[in-house]
Amino acid sequence: MSPVVQNILVMILGFVYVFAVVAIMDYAVKKGFPQDISRKVVHIAAGSWLIFWPFFNANHWTKFLNIAPAALWTILLLIKGFTAKKDDEAVKTMTRTGDRRELLKGPLYFTIVMDVLGTVFFYSASAITAMGFLGWGDGTAPIIGKRFGKHKYKILSEKSVEGSIGFFIFGFLGAVIFHLLLTGTVDFTMLFYSAVIATVIEAISPANWDNILIPTFILLFYYFY
Repeated sequence: MSPVVQNILVMILGFVYVFAVVAIMDYAVKKGFPQDISRKVVHIAAGSWLIFWPFFNANHWTKFLNIAPAALWTILLLIKGFTAKKDDEAVKTMTRTGDRRELLKGPLYFTIVMDVLGTVFFYSASAITAMGFLGWGDGTAPIIGKRFGKHKYKILSEKSVEGSIGFFIFGFLGAVIFHLLLTGTVDFTMLFYSAVIATVIEAISPANWDNILIPTFILLFYYFY
């Protein structure tokens, strides 16, 4: 199989995966599934898109097709953020309040980060780590914080100690799993330091900006360490 055909086929699988998750969660919300949880399920699933990276032929420029689903969602979120109706599946599964303008904040920033990591930092240890914490850590922290967070604190936005602990644990776990799947090795020391940095950044980030700040600081840590 030629590298072009291989990478196009894997790209198609990526599209199926991403849009299937959104469709499933849209159906679940219609059946009464909590909207705040559906939003984070989509967040975690989207952040796990890099599990397709090993199937791309990295020796051909078409490896950059890995960002095609994210790039398309970047465009869709821009369009939907300005024009979507309340019953749009993206509005129902990706927003907290049902306000389409939310799509232009956290969700849009998230896809832009995916675009950058999948091109400039494709298959790098820093990108793999960043998506572990951004996808799994930041995806689970609000759920844990909302349901179990009894010890609140506020720096630039309200958080909870329980949510921050959840971020640390599940972000670390996500990063470990991604490294095992993509590289077969894990540098636990680097991941521990990354967990500390990412948890602090998540704790002090303004609302909606953690999707940009978390991966940025992890990339900087890997660069300067």
